[in-house]
Amino acid sequence: MTEFLHYLTLPYLLDGIVFTLRLTAMGFVGGMILGLLLAAMQLTRFRALTWAARAYVTLYRGTPLILQLVFVFSVLPRAGIVLSPLAAGGLALALNEAVFFAEIFRSGVKGVDPGQVAAGRALGLRPALLMRRVVAPQALRSMVPSLGSEAVATMKNSALASIIAVPELTLRTQQLASATFDYFEIYFATAVMYLVLTAALTLVQLAVERALDLDRPARASLRGWIGRRGRAGTATSVAEPDPRRVPDRTDSGLGSAARLTQADPPPRSFGEALIEAYGLRKSYGENEVLRGIDLQVREGEVIALLGPSGSGKSTLLRCLNHLEGLDGGAVLVGGTAIGYGDRGGELVERHVARQRVEAGVGMVFQQFNLFHHLTARENVAAPLRWVHGWSREEAAARADELLAQVGMSHRADALPRHMSGGQQQRVGIARALASHPKVLLLDEPTSALDPELVAEVLGVIQGLARQGGLTMIIATHQLRFAREVADRVVFMADGVVVEQGTAEQVIGDPQVEATRRFVRAMDSAEV
Repeated sequence: MTEFLHYLTLPYLLDGIVFTLRLTAMGFVGGMILGLLLAAMQLTRFRALTWAARAYVTLYRGTPLILQLVFVFSVLPRAGIVLSPLAAGGLALALNEAVFFAEIFRSGVKGVDPGQVAAGRALGLRPALLMRRVVAPQALRSMVPSLGSEAVATMKNSALASIIAVPELTLRTQQLASATFDYFEIYFATAVMYLVLTAALTLVQLAVERALDLDRPARASLRGWIGRRGRAGTATSVAEPDPRRVPDRTDSGLGSAARLTQADPPPRSFGEALIEAYGLRKSYGENEVLRGIDLQVREGEVIALLGPSGSGKSTLLRCLNHLEGLDGGAVLVGGTAIGYGDRGGELVERHVARQRVEAGVGMVFQQFNLFHHLTARENVAAPLRWVHGWSREEAAARADELLAQVGMSHRADALPRHMSGGQQQRVGIARALASHPKVLLLDEPTSALDPELVAEVLGVIQGLARQGGLTMIIATHQLRFAREVADRVVFMADGVVVEQGTAEQVIGDPQVEATRRFVRAMDSAEV
């Protein structure tokens, strides 16, 4: 035991630890940087870069690290590149670890809900901003355990650098054991040293995970305190709902928008055509989803899109703001062909994002698509700062105003996963309204909700429709709702517009057999 404790504090081995840490740092940092580049190359739409990155990954995953170390240390000097053993070992480790980091980064990015990416695009976020503000923060949280494991693996792999005479801990252990023949005590002491180093890395990993945990109590308290600060920096009280109180369906906490449903609707008036679609065609492989859609929507008009599942309603909405490209036809929103330049060529996404903002198109999604790492308030306020350049105070004030309007003030500091589906959808509506859009597209806003939550979301939308002035296109299966809010009903089937007119015409007295079957089926379901 005395010899063991002696070796634990022996300067010769402690110097080896320093070399091990330097090698690990070189391999980890270099591998992360190169891994980011490889991941970006594999995620890009340029196939040549993708295949080059995949070839690198295949090569380095398929060859042993020992051979890579020998190559860097022995072969590169023949090309005139001479490195010290430490530099050669660090370079070889970085080149090897890069392929594993690349897969961690790529899987983290791919693991972020694509719906959030679509929501960010619809809000006008450019690709780089979308990656930095929405994708990367969420991907990082999921990647921390894998990155921690890879840091430990890098440290253990550094031991192989002993074959090219890097005086790190393993090589010094071998040399010391050969000189003293105290194999057990020396190797046991070395094992303990490695264990301490890897345990330290594990503790760092756990600390990072805790720091990034959105649900930890300290973070929640800070988030709530910030949310309750007024513009002048003074705290304002926000009443918490009584958990024993049963919500009254007459108001359901829906705020002013829902209460408008009890009043007589104001006179309806429409302006010029705000949305013009001509001959829209869209296919996914062999499946032609839109087969020549013509649709004009006037300013201030509320359109209900009806039709069975698979009729093309959602695809039509996504084509109107160019979340999906067209295979034929044209769309103009306020005179702008979103997604296309003056000469008709398709624009890159960063320019399309600006067009969406200038055209004033908001969108509410079927699956809510809130940003999971942001609170309700931040889901509404953050895009105003990122895209429209609002100050933090102005954006927060606008968010609070809209959350109050949709009855979500009491949940302003809640994360999406702590809200019900109806609450998430109401926040989604507030987010879409935040930038004062001219057009609001709603894609089956209640289809992902439990039946008891449908009424509260429909109440909010109905209130918006009755305020007037906002052009809305609502894909829905709710016939009663369409009768009450729609100025015009458009029925779609098999990718074409089958019938359109007032609700009384299309729902009350359909002229086409496909429409009659749909109305009978939906009426039976609503009874």
